[in-house]
Amino acid sequence: MFLPWDGNYSGRGAPRKYGLKINFRAISEKYLKSEITENDILTRYFQLEVLSKSFASPLNIAVIYKKNLLTGKEGHVILFSTDLSLDWESILEYYSLRFQIEFNFRDAKQFWGLEDFMVIKQICVTNAANLAFFMVNFSQSLLPISNAVSINDLKSHYHGLRYIEEILKLLPKNTDLIKNHRIIEQVSALGRIHDLKIPA
Repeated sequence: MFLPWDGNYSGRGAPRKYGLKINFRAISEKYLKSEITENDILTRYFQLEVLSKSFASPLNIAVIYKKNLLTGKEGHVILFSTDLSLDWESILEYYSLRFQIEFNFRDAKQFWGLEDFMVIKQICVTNAANLAFFMVNFSQSLLPISNAVSINDLKSHYHGLRYIEEILKLLPKNTDLIKNHRIIEQVSALGRIHDLKIPA
């Protein structure tokens, strides 16, 4: 990555585009936005506009530089956007959401049919995709209610409740004793990956 050329035009040939190549371990202080030292770890945040030969447009980059003040070890991370109006804190926030977005896509494909639907019309595809992501959000709201840790546990829980409901329909009407909360919890926990602690 390079800084944009800010020198004078020589008058011959195409104007120069690329300036100095960036050394990410020694970025100019004028690009420093914030600095924090915690537990002997120095963290510095930089923001600058750069050019790359791999991209046609300028890049807005946020650089996170860390240094262990005891060992001297250094490291850096480069986050970038093509939106030149974003401030460095927004870029960090968007990247922090990236993995949650990937987890949502994983759950939508693995559990809620995002990659299984066979429709091809635009409205049908939109409805199927929206339903898959709705179920991702809905299932997350059900996890604490169902004492479930994962989607597999959640599905096992509601499968178990469904089986109980169907079994109770087959029993004589005078079997109310079976409709015990503790028994229902034990049966609905069958098939869970994570153990459910049921109070005695």
